[in-house]
Amino acid sequence: MNHPIPRNIREYLDQLRTELQGADPAMIQDALYDAEEHLRAELAEHPELDEETVLAQVATSYGAPDEVAEIYRVKEGEVEQALRPRRRLAQAERSPLAKFFGVALDPRAYSALFYMVLAMATGIFYFTWVVTGLSLSAGFAILIIGIPFIILFFATVRALAFVEGKIVEAMLGVRMPRRPQAVATEGSIWQRIGAMFTDPRSWSTLFYMLLMLPLGIVYFCIVTIGTSFALGMIAAPFVHLFGGDGTGIQFVNDGIQIWSAPVWSLPLLFALGILLLFVMLHIARGIGHLHGQLAKHLLVKPA
Repeated sequence: MNHPIPRNIREYLDQLRTELQGADPAMIQDALYDAEEHLRAELAEHPELDEETVLAQVATSYGAPDEVAEIYRVKEGEVEQALRPRRRLAQAERSPLAKFFGVALDPRAYSALFYMVLAMATGIFYFTWVVTGLSLSAGFAILIIGIPFIILFFATVRALAFVEGKIVEAMLGVRMPRRPQAVATEGSIWQRIGAMFTDPRSWSTLFYMLLMLPLGIVYFCIVTIGTSFALGMIAAPFVHLFGGDGTGIQFVNDGIQIWSAPVWSLPLLFALGILLLFVMLHIARGIGHLHGQLAKHLLVKPA
């Protein structure tokens, strides 16, 4: 697609965004950030030249929008291919049984399991930060420091969203922005503030951080309860073998009574515990994938 030579940075970025249409929104954000940073650096190095002249020179050195877009598409494909986990068991693609047990060789399942445990701590922090920030922003709104405080609060929320994106990409394997969202530099200060408040991504980010608390609690309960049951069933035969008082508990009217499982059921409990561990890995991997898509939908600005 042939475009006229852009006359300013905004036109260059608009053309680049058009050329990247259909690509991953996270990759588009990275490409736009890199391009704008490079173009503004070129303008700063040549203050004697107007913007259109600098952009005409940049088109031959940095590349025209269509050339830059093609480079990013190619590089993105290479990175995805390099980061994609190698399938160690070809049999896992043919046998349902091998697929079920093959999850033990998938590092993404373990990282998702760890993320589910970590989500409770990050969820408490995000929820506290947002509730406190919104409360103080509302309280300071009538004071002279109200607007600067609100701007600072939204800036910290963007920074936390970028950090969360890094965590999601590292642990859940979902492509997230590797560059922060560019800050608007055009227009008056009031127009920039208005753009910040009217940007749907600002509010979806706040919603995500509030949502992380209940999600983190649910994730933590799933992991702790599931793994506790699995490890308890696996340990039951060994507890019985080494003369333990029992392998379970029973609630009765006058308190808690220890009971022992029948001896014939101990191998069955052991096998069920092993199966439950594999089921937990599948659940963690599935939740990790779904949560990654949720994070991408709420934290990444759509193309």
